[in-house]
Amino acid sequence: MHLNIEHNTRYAYDTPVDYTIQQLRLTPQDGFGQRVKRWELRVNGKIHPHADAYGNAIHTLVMDRPHREVNITAIGEVETGVDLPPAADTLPLQVYLRATPLTSVNEALARFARYFSGDGHVDQVELFALMRAVRDRMAYRRGATGVHTSAAEAFAAGEGVCQDHAHVFIACCRHLGVPARYVSGYLFTEDGHLVESHAWADAWVEDAWHSFDVSNGQRANGIHVRLATGLDYRDACPVSGVRRGGGIEHMAVQVQISQQQ
Repeated sequence: MHLNIEHNTRYAYDTPVDYTIQQLRLTPQDGFGQRVKRWELRVNGKIHPHADAYGNAIHTLVMDRPHREVNITAIGEVETGVDLPPAADTLPLQVYLRATPLTSVNEALARFARYFSGDGHVDQVELFALMRAVRDRMAYRRGATGVHTSAAEAFAAGEGVCQDHAHVFIACCRHLGVPARYVSGYLFTEDGHLVESHAWADAWVEDAWHSFDVSNGQRANGIHVRLATGLDYRDACPVSGVRRGGGIEHMAVQVQISQQQ
């Protein structure tokens, strides 16, 4: 499948911003079943490329003159469903067993996770059952949570979005001794109902990474395009940063994904 993607992010401010620095995790890479045919970042500032500890392609955006807007466009074409294995891991698997503030378990989550431990050996079948159970337990509802909502908080609320589903699944995996990581990216849908970035999880089981799109109850496959991975949302979110000045911030995000015929 050939997917054309355009991802626009615009920040507007009530008063001039003196300084902005943003980390852009908006560049997909070859591997894990995808091949990047072309890709471009367009910004109204200076960008500097580098790679982070997780192997993600990062661009640092710096704007050091007064401005009232930050405009970021990622645009390109990605072929999915191709025979390209994941890139070599840059970190030991033990790193992906670490709990973070967004993926720590409380007693309720620990008790929930234990239902899927079986005889102590967790396999893909049990992880698929865990994925479905998380989705059944937590209704998908926009606006119910925010970027700072932890897995335990979202699980207690019984609702959330793809970020929360991924965090809960990851928290349970790590509690069961299964290395797991957060994935940010895009999801193609025929009717175009998904208009923002998507998130899912990878789990290391049976000597390989396997992807679980918890919100949709399926394996991540040819309709997914991955951008970045990390321990949680904070490591892999498409755009993050700080500014000095600007007053009230207004953000607008638009994602368009179409299949090339």
